[in-house]
Amino acid sequence: MLSVRMKAARKAHKLTQEQLAIKVKTTKGTISNYENGHSTPSNEMLVDLADALNTSIDYLLGRTENPEFNPVNNSDDYREKAKQILEDSNKQIAARDGEISESEALERIARILEKQKGRLPGQRQPRPRKK
Repeated sequence: MLSVRMKAARKAHKLTQEQLAIKVKTTKGTISNYENGHSTPSNEMLVDLADALNTSIDYLLGRTENPEFNPVNNSDDYREKAKQILEDSNKQIAARDGEISESEALERIARILEKQKGRLPGQRQPRPRKK
């Protein structure tokens, strides 16, 4: 599923494998391997690919039929919540760990909060079913 959808999304955006590779900081060969099903991207690369193709990871993995990325309408709310987390000194240590800038920490926390939308506490993200 990933290989088919990734190739379709790349072509829909009129990108060559080389152009996509540059956007996600990898090689044309790596993109080719993903599209041919010879290898699977890491989670981090999957995020980069979805961002570069302006689609969702769920679409690439076959969890949704909608290829359009619909950013959360209230993404500013997530950034505000992220900011509140960073302002709490106890949470700040865990969130930032001193290794990343505050703006990067805000972005990461906002993304995590956005992914958690609609989940119950302790609920895990279901794995995609293999066909």
